Amino acid sequence: MNDNKTELQKMLDGELYVAGDQQLVDMRDNARVLLSRYNQMMAEPLEKKNEVLKKLLGKCSTIDIQPPFFCDYGTHIIAGENFFMNFNCVILDCALVTIGNNVMCGPYVQIYTAYHPLAAEERIKGPELAAPITIGDNVWLGGGAIICPGVTIGSNTTIGAGSVVTKDIPAGVFAAGNPCRVIRTI
Repeated sequence: MNDNKTELQKMLDGELYVAGDQQLVDMRDNARVLLSRYNQMMAEPLEKKNEVLKKLLGKCSTIDIQPPFFCDYGTHIIAGENFFMNFNCVILDCALVTIGNNVMCGPYVQIYTAYHPLAAEERIKGPELAAPITIGDNVWLGGGAIICPGVTIGSNTTIGAGSVVTKDIPAGVFAAGNPCRVIRTI
């Protein structure tokens, strides 16, 4: 482990990091300002809302995220073409979140890259962890689905409403439940 790494570098590399680091706090504060502006734009045209989203998100193209929307940084979200996210969704992007083309999310979808050590004695010390999430092309995430750290969801897959995805889900399936499991091939 390199002690010369910034907390941002540690966070993105999946190492223990201190979320209270000033650089990370400043980045989150910047995201909060943009999110506050965005979440007040419910009745504004999509083009006007996307001007704010393009400042917030790391890389995006044709997207439609219904406010209110919440994220940690925004800059660690890469969204493909035709990305749609319904109301009240959350992306904790402490690690890279890669979203493919033609992905649709129901309301209250939660995508969490952040997590904490399992051992209480480590957890109470404060440092956190993050693991990247990858969502393939043509994926549908049903309302209220929760995507946990480190998960990959294959292309052409549907995740049922209310599912908690704790492990990778292959391409071309319908998966649902808590924990989420493959129900059938599509």
